[in-house]
Amino acid sequence: MALISTPDYPPPPLGTEADIRAPDGVRLRTARWAPVSTPRGTVAVLGGRGEFIEKYFEVAGELLSRGFAVAAMDWRGQGGSDRPLRDSRKGHVDDFSHFERDLAAFALSLLEANCPRPWFGLCHSMGAAVLLGAAQGGRCPFDRLVLTSPLIAATRVSHRGAAGFLVGALDTLGLGGAFIPGDSGSQAWFRPFEGNVWTSDADRFARTAKLVSAAPDLFSSGLTIGWLHAAFRLMRRFDEPNFPRSLTTPILIVAAGADQVTDTAAAERFASRLRAGRVIVIEGAKHEILIERDVFRRQFWAAFDQFVPGSKASADLRSAA
Repeated sequence: MALISTPDYPPPPLGTEADIRAPDGVRLRTARWAPVSTPRGTVAVLGGRGEFIEKYFEVAGELLSRGFAVAAMDWRGQGGSDRPLRDSRKGHVDDFSHFERDLAAFALSLLEANCPRPWFGLCHSMGAAVLLGAAQGGRCPFDRLVLTSPLIAATRVSHRGAAGFLVGALDTLGLGGAFIPGDSGSQAWFRPFEGNVWTSDADRFARTAKLVSAAPDLFSSGLTIGWLHAAFRLMRRFDEPNFPRSLTTPILIVAAGADQVTDTAAAERFASRLRAGRVIVIEGAKHEILIERDVFRRQFWAAFDQFVPGSKASADLRSAA
């Protein structure tokens, strides 16, 4: 599936699209770009649940301007990658370890073959959770990780107690492919901007809605019981005190102070136990930090430039000093 754009939101120039295969045969859509100068490394942009490469065109351009090559991928079950269920609206996976198969293919077939080192991961929400699981198992391909609004825990439903038990029971009964109760697959980006939980930036919200309208197949809308059960299992692993202490990859967590999707307090607690990491909270920002208002995005990029070595912006600041 070729990259989709709208007249007011084109992709960065000279991009390359390619399909790769995960070890279990799932087709994954990828894209990459190279800066005009000698690359300072590669930043891999890996989004959250239901997201797609096009949503991060602006971010890719900002990374290119910093001197990095950029690589991106649609996780299985979303964007232009293969979807496991007949109803393609459903965001589904049987276990988050399946996403690690995507990550392994991405590293081998795209990064290793085409992208200069060092490699850095810029991962959002669900993608951040996948990378934490991979890092704990020694399977993270990146030298450093920048995680925005990581899915350490959810705000609206707890992975502990009754909800977790109910979701597990429904999955065991064979209902893993069904929408979670109360979710019939509605499109979040077709709803009014007012009251949305994603961003306080009306223009960037409208831009994403136009992309989804231009190519509705990009978006997977509703959660399945199986996806939620898989997410809960990983969240319970995050609760283990030794999980963050076992991570050796340097990690920067950027959390949103007004997040109504992922639990910012849980991210702060998790970060406090990291051996090589830190957390910053952008007060007032909603869940989608990278498509938030500029006042919030500037804070994100300042933290990114300080944390990721080789950033052209960081080098320029040091030169000026």
